[in-house]
Amino acid sequence: MSKDKLATYRRKRDLDRSGEPVGGEPAEQPRFVVQKHDASSLHYDFRLEVEGVLKSWAVPKGPSLDPREKRLATPTEDHPLDYLEFEGEIPEGYGSGTVVVWDTGTYRNDTEKDGQRVAMADALAAGHVKVWLRGEKLRGDFALSRTRFRGREQWLLVKVDDEGADRRRNPVSTQPESVLTDRTNDEVR
Repeated sequence: MSKDKLATYRRKRDLDRSGEPVGGEPAEQPRFVVQKHDASSLHYDFRLEVEGVLKSWAVPKGPSLDPREKRLATPTEDHPLDYLEFEGEIPEGYGSGTVVVWDTGTYRNDTEKDGQRVAMADALAAGHVKVWLRGEKLRGDFALSRTRFRGREQWLLVKVDDEGADRRRNPVSTQPESVLTDRTNDEVR
């Protein structure tokens, strides 16, 4: 894991005090995690394992299974791989609040250009990535596309219309608990 990729993460935190993860080892198959983070405002942290770190976005409304819905995804700093299983309460300071692993699993990079697979790092640099998620709550292809909003880099997270799409099911509201511990953010607190 490159220290350069996590420099911003480490600079923003007192890791001895917060108890947040600092490392982790890559897996054979790339992983993802969606953490429900009840901080100053409730949001969902969408993270993809890419080149030894978790590329991360804060999604205020959480992921949707409805392909008609576009969810704002604000990029945040890269996080260490051990964040894949992190649950707990972060004390006052950066990101204070409770965190549960709302969903997790592996993913497959489905990003293509001109019929050729595009490496994840290259796809992210180009501003568009498509990944097939194999989670407990989220399944199928999701697309992340970079855009600009009010002069800031933002991304949109959208469910691709495939067999995992469901316009009626809303796991953000019906399944608030952790897939690892069955606890809610209130129970972590």
